[in-house]
Amino acid sequence: MIYTLNGILTESDVTSSAIVVECGGVGYRLTVTANTLTSLPTPVFTPDGEVVDDVKVKVYTYMSVKEDGVELFGFATKDELDAFKLLISVSGVGPKAAMSILSLFTPKKLAFAIASEDTKSISRAPGVGGKTAARVVLELKDKFEKAFPDFALSGTDTVRPVKTDAVDKTKLKDATDALTVLGYSRSEIAAAMKNVDMKKPLEDVIRDSLAALMR
Repeated sequence: MIYTLNGILTESDVTSSAIVVECGGVGYRLTVTANTLTSLPTPVFTPDGEVVDDVKVKVYTYMSVKEDGVELFGFATKDELDAFKLLISVSGVGPKAAMSILSLFTPKKLAFAIASEDTKSISRAPGVGGKTAARVVLELKDKFEKAFPDFALSGTDTVRPVKTDAVDKTKLKDATDALTVLGYSRSEIAAAMKNVDMKKPLEDVIRDSLAALMR
């Protein structure tokens, strides 16, 4: 099984979200996420199609073998590869749906969304509906926390759902609903609220959360 490719980036196609990496004279075509595509350098070509300078890259890979063919998927980081493997372990989530989710979310942001049970944001990925998003949250909430210790929910850069046993549940709901109307996702709102004093009046909670969201 091919785990990584270290070679020259000879093609980068935004339309099909694919790249070609040449290793030892062999060009490997990989389907990549939008996040990986934007993180990689763009090769420069001469008018006749030759690469001006060798652009060396390293990508992590996953090989999908099916009856109708073999496909290589590429990832800029091991975290993205690990997140992909977890996603395709969910019932009903195939490689295409997993790539769609990881094109919308970085692994860290996906961990945020799953931790805060933000199925609405996850379902925005093309080809992923509400039921699939709900399964992702249900089946991966614990696995993501274990698989990504750097994204542990106690960290300052992660989202931990606001503990409702210590705050007014009605206030929390009203503030969240008000911020949702402004176009923010529930994972973004949860991140903004983690340092907000929930004992303040509702108006202050909304104002403080909005200030955090706008930073």
